[in-house]
Amino acid sequence: MATITAWVRGARPRTLPNAIAPVVVGAGAAAELGAFSWLRSTLALIVALALIVGVNYANDYSDGVRGTDDERVGPLRLVGSGTVEPKSVLAAALSSFVLACIAGLSLVVLSGAWWLLVIGAACVGGAWFYTGGKRPYGYAGFGEIAVFVFFGLAAVLGTVYVQAGTVSLLALGSAVAVGAFSSAVLLANNLRDIPSDTEAGKRTLAVKLGDVRTRRLYLVLVITPFAVTIAMAFKLPPALLATITALALIRPVRTVLSRATGGALIPVLADTGLALLLWAVVTGAVLTAAP
Repeated sequence: MATITAWVRGARPRTLPNAIAPVVVGAGAAAELGAFSWLRSTLALIVALALIVGVNYANDYSDGVRGTDDERVGPLRLVGSGTVEPKSVLAAALSSFVLACIAGLSLVVLSGAWWLLVIGAACVGGAWFYTGGKRPYGYAGFGEIAVFVFFGLAAVLGTVYVQAGTVSLLALGSAVAVGAFSSAVLLANNLRDIPSDTEAGKRTLAVKLGDVRTRRLYLVLVITPFAVTIAMAFKLPPALLATITALALIRPVRTVLSRATGGALIPVLADTGLALLLWAVVTGAVLTAAP
């Protein structure tokens, strides 16, 4: 029987900032509109966390049964390593999706925006078909785009909308910034896995772009949030405070630009996720305090 530690590692804790950050900044944007709700923000956080844990377990299951994870450099894969039976990992993924659906349905009922059910279904479908199904889009190079949409635009703007019934330009800018950060986290993961993914026939965006261009794209993605911050400052000057969080990117950017490979790239995921979370906390606080 797998230990609790193995299950926690399989949930990939380094990715959790991708779920927490959009809700933090989305709650701040809702507060800026005078519509913050602890209950709805908490439910939105449950949705985001359940979805990201679900997609991580689903990814583990699908890649494991395909054999894609037989040779991996990164964190523990429950199925690929033989630590847990595939059906158990599948059950964990489905349970996470059910929890996300329950919390999401609660938000829909509270907000009265029933059309959000379509968005919710798309999020769950996107989580499963990233590596699941006969033609997973993650194997075709669309993973970063999906992360930008689901954990950037949908997560931030959804958090705002279920509270305020509308969104603002500041919320939209925040969504773009969070989406860019989240895409950078996945891109760093796929940069590390270029050799193994190429061998397994997994055509991620990093595999398609190649090593050098993937590193350049990572740099563009982590610069984008600060360009957005400067743009937001024209309407809300204190937003410039978020630029201080760029300091958290010094180490991961230096690592990526140093042409590091394999295990040396593993810390880049955590460092980029930390920068994302710090940016979201500072920006969310500034939005909350806005007059």
